[in-house]
Amino acid sequence: MDNDQIIIHVAALAHPTPPTPPPTTTKPPPPTTTTTTTTPPPTPPPTTTTLTPTTTPTPTPPPPTTTTPPTPTTTPTPTPTLPPKPTPTPTPATTQTPTPAAATTTTPPPQPNLPRADLLGSGSREDYIEFGIPLYEAAIIGDWKAAEAIFLQKPELVRCSITENGETALHIAASAKKSKRMQDFVKNLVGKMEKPDLELQNKSFNTALCLAAAAGNVEMVDILLTKNPALLIIRGSQDMMPLYMAALFGDHATVKYMYGKSKGLRDDGWDDQKRDWLLLKCVESNLFDIALEIVTDCPKLASNASVLEVLARKPEAFVTTTTNVFMKLYNWAFLRRSKPDPPKKDGDALELLRTVWRNIAKKPRKEIDDILRGQEDKVQNDNRLPYNKEDQSIQLLKLVNENMLNLQKEIKISTATSSNEIRKLTAEIKNSTATSSFEIRKLTEEIKNSIATSSGDIKKLTAEIKKSTQGSSAETQNSTARPPPANATRKPTNARKTYSSRILFVAAEMGNTTFIVELIRLYPDLIWKVNDNNQTIFHIAVRHRHESIYNLLYEIGSMKDLITPIKDENDNNNMLHLVGKSAKRKRLQDVSGVALQMQRELLWFEEVKDMIPPSYRERKNKDGMTPHELFTKEHKELVSQGEKWMKDTASQCMVVAALIATIVFAAAFTVPGGYNQDNQDKKHVGIPIFHSEATFMVFVVADALSLFASAASILMFLSILTSRYAERDFLRSLPLKLMLGLAFLFLSITTMTVAFSVSFFVLYKKGLLWMPCVISFCALLLVLLFLWLQYPLLGDVFRSTYGSRYLFRPKKQLLYDDHQKTKIAHFYSKCLSFVSFGYFKVQD
Repeated sequence: MDNDQIIIHVAALAHPTPPTPPPTTTKPPPPTTTTTTTTPPPTPPPTTTTLTPTTTPTPTPPPPTTTTPPTPTTTPTPTPTLPPKPTPTPTPATTQTPTPAAATTTTPPPQPNLPRADLLGSGSREDYIEFGIPLYEAAIIGDWKAAEAIFLQKPELVRCSITENGETALHIAASAKKSKRMQDFVKNLVGKMEKPDLELQNKSFNTALCLAAAAGNVEMVDILLTKNPALLIIRGSQDMMPLYMAALFGDHATVKYMYGKSKGLRDDGWDDQKRDWLLLKCVESNLFDIALEIVTDCPKLASNASVLEVLARKPEAFVTTTTNVFMKLYNWAFLRRSKPDPPKKDGDALELLRTVWRNIAKKPRKEIDDILRGQEDKVQNDNRLPYNKEDQSIQLLKLVNENMLNLQKEIKISTATSSNEIRKLTAEIKNSTATSSFEIRKLTEEIKNSIATSSGDIKKLTAEIKKSTQGSSAETQNSTARPPPANATRKPTNARKTYSSRILFVAAEMGNTTFIVELIRLYPDLIWKVNDNNQTIFHIAVRHRHESIYNLLYEIGSMKDLITPIKDENDNNNMLHLVGKSAKRKRLQDVSGVALQMQRELLWFEEVKDMIPPSYRERKNKDGMTPHELFTKEHKELVSQGEKWMKDTASQCMVVAALIATIVFAAAFTVPGGYNQDNQDKKHVGIPIFHSEATFMVFVVADALSLFASAASILMFLSILTSRYAERDFLRSLPLKLMLGLAFLFLSITTMTVAFSVSFFVLYKKGLLWMPCVISFCALLLVLLFLWLQYPLLGDVFRSTYGSRYLFRPKKQLLYDDHQKTKIAHFYSKCLSFVSFGYFKVQD
């Protein structure tokens, strides 16, 4: 092939002509058609003529002197018929065929079943303003009278679009808000429509049923499906069935109704894969009863591991609810639940978990481990994020180099279609290579500087970077298997084989105690599983401050002595080091007040300190820090914030207590009714006039109690202001003083209000009795208001100081719990503790 032929061939590739119509394809002489019909047997003759040039790199050239081409079917006899024609029009028809995409018959993309566009398309703008806009407004607000008047003039508007997106009046009404008026509008509108009219779609492929399902209008869904049940299988946007849209938006009533209507479907894509997707969306939307029904109807889905992944992140789904009024009052007063009680479907979530896990637990152990490991942990080691900063930098540089090299290879391998494109592509490669090399050098310098500043070992780092950039596949696969640091201890012999269970440890991070308990009951060996950092679920619970999971250590007996000493193989941190690190902000926000947050951290440290063996309490980690030193360093800012919070609270409360003391002190000498100033009765001069009244005695006692309580409150807050604010003071001393100060302040306000109310009974006990009653009621409201505003803080202080003894002691056993025996055991243990014969722990 000479240069002219190459230029012609490249020009045809660079500027392909559109496919010729059928009359032009029949013009070539018969010999050309006979030679080309041998290669593609199934295609018709017009298309076969266009596909043959793609199989042979050298098509029939336009000059008459052609050598034997490499194709076995080309014959020299038909080619001489081309030269007599002066115009080379047949040859472009054959040369434009090397583009197979244009020759092959491609199915057009599906088009929505759009309604008629009489108003927006062929109609005038005046008609749209006169009929289209009023119909749109009527469909939005559900004004059937206005819509019916429009339909009487133009009945065809029932099935015509009134928006640019192709929505009809039914689309607009189906997606409107829920109301009885909108239901009547849709019902009347559907009565004027035929079944095919309900199947009309907008430009997003959504029918009116799809919009009603997404909006959660179960009444409208019932109206539409009653008229045309075939709407269930008409897919909407993103090829989703209406039931999928309802599950995606999570309306319980709509999903339950539509799933009941869809149970009889067996075709039209309603297979196990679609049911699997619906199951996951129901679990994600907290529709656990419907998910349980799906699993019951299709037992194959009961082994879906994705359900476990979703349930592991939903600890609130397993919280039990109480309907007892007294229990709710107790929870508000003493537990102070910040979140509202979940609905009654919690039992369905637990039953769903048990059903799925029971089916998974029947599988072989290797399959169970793969399921619990999750998908993210199945990647190769070279794709995992290294732990060390040096390794992260080296890995980042290695990935940048590999990606740039792969990009250049792909560009070089890609075929060029003309000499101009080749030159242009070569210039782009040079520019990109220069830019990438400059960026790589710049990135290398930044990494060197940053790591050299932190580690101080430039030579070692440079050698590692060179070694990593040269890179062999063996080094990449074993990048995470690096030798431990010099001060790292050997991995404990009591730790089982390293196992990274993504589902299990995600549940531990989220504090999903019920989920973990259910898994351990059927797979007890999970308590020994460790993640990539050699940490068990109990180490994760300590790090994230989940006491309910941590308390499971008390139920496994002496095995806890083999779990608690396990160390982190990267930083050499034991369990006490983990609790020495500052808690996550989300967990600290559950406790009101910075000082009480610090108290909670100290309680955790003391609890874990008593749990681990004494020899591990002074062990140093990779940074050479003991657990207490790490705790002091991590909580230094929290201590300073707690000191500021304590001083501000004490100062403000002390001002209020001082004002109350001043008021009640003055009230003691200005008693109601005044004093007896009759000089004739010298025996009773200076004595209060109503001193013999019972209500007056109540006034005197209440006023005195208010004065003493406010004075005690001032002393407590003054003691807080003069405290040294040491780290240990936040554990008992400061919270106790704050609790007593707030209690005395509340008592002083209450008694002051009582004294004020009783004084009116002393003065108006005859005649105007209703007046002191009204004043006393208002005073009671004032006391209740103060109680409602200040009790949360007082209750938190009380629970943190005196209720913390029950924080790390399980009230009942969660693992292998025999409910009746547990209740009896707790009953006898409480009785024995009351009798003061000591606390005897009853073991089941």
